[in-house]
Amino acid sequence: MRLGINLGYWGAGMDADNLAVAVEADRLGYAVCWAAEAYGSDAPTVLAYVAAKTERIDIGSAILQIPARQPAMTAMTAATLDSLSGGRFRLGLGVSGPQVSEGWYGVKFDKPLARTREYVEIVRRAMSRERLSFEGEHWTLPLPGGPGKPLKLTVHPERPHIPLYIAAIGPKNLEQTGEIADGALLIFPAAAHLEETAIKPIRAGREKAGKTMEGFDVVPTVPLALGDDIEALADTFRPYTALYVGGMGSRKQNFYNRLAQRMGYEKEAAEIQDKYLAGDKDGAAAAIPHSLIDSTTLLGPVDRIADGMRAYAAAGVTTLTLAPAGFTREERIAALRAGAEALERAGVA
Repeated sequence: MRLGINLGYWGAGMDADNLAVAVEADRLGYAVCWAAEAYGSDAPTVLAYVAAKTERIDIGSAILQIPARQPAMTAMTAATLDSLSGGRFRLGLGVSGPQVSEGWYGVKFDKPLARTREYVEIVRRAMSRERLSFEGEHWTLPLPGGPGKPLKLTVHPERPHIPLYIAAIGPKNLEQTGEIADGALLIFPAAAHLEETAIKPIRAGREKAGKTMEGFDVVPTVPLALGDDIEALADTFRPYTALYVGGMGSRKQNFYNRLAQRMGYEKEAAEIQDKYLAGDKDGAAAAIPHSLIDSTTLLGPVDRIADGMRAYAAAGVTTLTLAPAGFTREERIAALRAGAEALERAGVA
């Protein structure tokens, strides 16, 4: 198992800190540095900056939002970043959510599986530098009856195959990800439930494509906090967990809430969502069971974190992406170093 680092969103006064974390992760031998986007900072600009300041660590988008870009534009961006970074780019894609897709981008959030499948096929064709033509439900290239003609990407990616990941939560999305992608980006992963909530549907997709799990990258993002008071450390993640389980999406379309239910927290997930959507964010955070937070994070001293890493490796994780907690640069870097030490102690590198 390898380690990654997730910088999250750029900005909010943390720019210099994020860069320092990325540079330290590069020095420590972390495999990949991911950057996110929603409706603030964009991922490609951040990744280009990180690539220029690092030497060995891969850079990855977790995620580029599908409604934000036409697939050909995503292929251009991926090829450019791969070239600029010397072959260190990993392309992570995701459909985002209904609020962002429709509220920010003005793109209808419908048929996400079919849209993702077409998008990935177009991106792969474009990155392979074949003349681009496609006829699907959501995209047709070139447009019929007009002056457009099939074009070929002029940029040469550093590598013939840029690794492509999909952010997936639901069983159908996970199965399709196993079928069409090189890796899956996961969130709120509990090692004890990972087989049922993620690995099993991914494996089914791989089998559908005539492939095994060999070479497929299972990449959950796990918050990490260093310290001895486990209860206090868990409490720092209550607002984060409440946001996703309770407020990330509508009542009918909250993929994270459904994931919590699949992990056995049906009653609690409903209560968290009810309180969050009613405006009681503190009540929603208080309703989160400690076990839900503890099972989806890495908390405690290095030895306890190492135990958690062993569990993730045994569950099938191949790249464990850490989101180190801390209010200061020094705290985040200390957590980053503890992650590297824990991996060594775990003996699963």
